Amino acid sequence: MSYEVLESKTTHKGLLVTVTVDKIAMPDGTSALRESVIRGKNAAAVLPVDNDGTIIFVRQYRHAFGEMILEIPAGIMNDEEAPEVGIARELEEETGKKPGKLEFLCEMYPTVGYCSERIQMYIATELTEGVQDLDPDEFIEVERYTLEEALEMIAKGEIKDGKTIAALYAWAARKK
Repeated sequence: MSYEVLESKTTHKGLLVTVTVDKIAMPDGTSALRESVIRGKNAAAVLPVDNDGTIIFVRQYRHAFGEMILEIPAGIMNDEEAPEVGIARELEEETGKKPGKLEFLCEMYPTVGYCSERIQMYIATELTEGVQDLDPDEFIEVERYTLEEALEMIAKGEIKDGKTIAALYAWAARKK
């Protein structure tokens, strides 16, 4: 099927996202409006597995939900930065741990209905001590759970973050 953008209007341009309203031609000849949130930079996330087998999580305030959310470390990559380099940087900044080994886990599109964000996800192992270096507006609590505990927390609604849920299930499937 073919969809063609007939018109596009930017309705917001912010620090992290641009919002557009597009008029598109539908396969049956009609047209429809679609709103899109465009992420200008790539993101990456990491499932850090410590030497004792526990997973390192971060809990931080997420304003859109007004909650402290438990999630895996993640961040926006700098321009031209390879995901492996950026996620190693984010892991150390947020948790104070450096990855000895990074392995690609999966790529996900967290909100396909209206957002262009894509997240490259990795597993980090052979962790060593580094230096936690939070941004001035980051207040992060570091927590550790086993894979079994984390999967139970998903079932209980205690882990709600999509990238974290996807990474945990992808890793659990890979371990089988």
